[in-house]
Formats: sequence, structure tokens, C-alpha cells
Amino acid sequence: MDNYLNRMRQQITKRLDFIGRACMLFVEAVRFIPTLPKQWFRVIDHAFSMGYLTLPIVGVLSFFIGAVLALETGYSLANFAGAQRYLGNIVGLSMCQELGPVMTALLLAGRVGSSITAEIASMKVYQEVDALTTMNIPPARVLVMPRLVAIAFMMPILTIFSVIIGWYGGAVVSQHVDFIHLDPNIYWRGLKSLVEFESVWDGLVKAEIFGLLIVLIACNEGLRTQGGPREIGRAVTRAVVASMVAVLFLNYFITKIQL
Repeated sequence: MDNYLNRMRQQITKRLDFIGRACMLFVEAVRFIPTLPKQWFRVIDHAFSMGYLTLPIVGVLSFFIGAVLALETGYSLANFAGAQRYLGNIVGLSMCQELGPVMTALLLAGRVGSSITAEIASMKVYQEVDALTTMNIPPARVLVMPRLVAIAFMMPILTIFSVIIGWYGGAVVSQHVDFIHLDPNIYWRGLKSLVEFESVWDGLVKAEIFGLLIVLIACNEGLRTQGGPREIGRAVTRAVVASMVAVLFLNYFITKIQL
């Protein structure tokens, strides 16, 4: 029993230490925002890899999420006369408040978070980060801050793209599946009647928090990597898992606050 409690205390201490270091890293990175004009080339490079190269995957994922949501909902509403006209309301609100931000964040954790962790962890293992520190170049200034700024710009764009593509996926299924066969005008009219600017804004705020959190976890995990090359893969796994758990955990509380 004592061994179990000791292991539990160690795990809790390790998690709190990780959270504390991540918060300190974020504060340190924010302090270097005045150096942003000198690092725009880094921000643009990161924004290209995080945003533009991620758009096709987000588009495919979002289209089929909206399509499946419309398919399942339409099948359930088929038993209620006239209820299928609310399909646009359901798909529209679900995509902009929940599925769009959350699925984009999970995809970002798998694609971008893993890439950031692998890059920084390899720099740490091969002592490139130590070389930066020796040259009096804080890692938070050149490795963390540009990535945070880049994701702050790109995450709303990715989320809006995801939401719109998801809406069109739902519209295609609603029109062409036999047991739904909903007129597109009815679908879009129902979507517009329920989806307001506040709903879209709530989704964008949520996505922005998720994006910053994923990049911060990835950078922190990469900078904490110690040992040989084998630790790089373990750091990537830890970063992706921690990012996904954090997104799903915070999603509940953020949604509760926004209601």
C-alpha cells in the first residue's frame, strides 16, 4: 500500500512539475514578443507548416465528420415526421462549437505537435539547445515564441475552414441520401437560423486555447528531453498523448463556461 501511495505521489509531482515548467515557458516566451519583427521569417515558416500543409487533411477530415453527423442524425430523425428539417441546425451548431475546434485540435496534436516535439527533442539530445544557451540565445525566444505566434494566427483559419467544410459535408449527405433527401434551401435556412456569430466566436476561442496549449506542451516536452536518440520517440508519444488528454479535459470546462 505504501509503495502504491509513493508511486502515486511521484506521478502527481511529475505532472505538477510539467505543468509548472510549461507555464514558466509560456511566460518566458511572451516576454520575447517585442523581438517578433526580427523573427518574422521564422513565424511565416512555422505558419506555413502548421497551417497551409495541414489544410488538406483538415478538409478531408471535416467533410466526412459533417457527412457522418448528418447521416446518423438524419437516420435518427427519420422516425419523426418533419423532424429532418432541423438537420441543418444540428450539424451547423455541432460543427462550429464542438466538432470543428476539437477535431482540428486533435489533428494538430498528432501532426504538428509530434513534429515540434521531435525537432526540439532532437536538438536537445544532440546538444544544439545547449549551444544556443551558451551563445546567450534563450531557446524560448527562437524555438517557442515564433511557434506560439504562428499557431495563434493559423488556428482560427484552420477552425473556420474545418467548420465550413463540415457544413458542406452535411449538406451533401442531406441532399443525396435517400432516406433523408432534404432540400438544400431547408438545410441552409435551418443552419442560419440557429448558428449566430456568438456560436462561431465560442468555437474560435476554444480552438485558440487548444492550439496554444498543444504547441506549448510539444515545446516543453521537447526541451525536457534527456538521454539518447531513443528518448526522442518517447517524448513525441508523451507530447501527443498529453495534448489530446488536455484538449478533451479542457473542452468540457470551456464549454461549461461558454454555456
